[in-house]
Amino acid sequence: MADIKVTLVKSPIGAIPKQRATIEALGLHKMLQTKVLPDNEAVRGMIEKVKHLVKVEEA
Repeated sequence: MADIKVTLVKSPIGAIPKQRATIEALGLHKMLQTKVLPDNEAVRGMIEKVKHLVKVEEA
């Protein structure tokens, strides 16, 4: 299974609480922090909700 790299590029401070919770569920806590996550539908759905706050690359 492929992996994807997700990087937090915009602060979630002004985001709604549901989006902040999604960022934390992805494992992102600090600006420019990168996590390698499995490329599955659950993770893709979470990324879709916060796509304005993160950058996604193929790992």
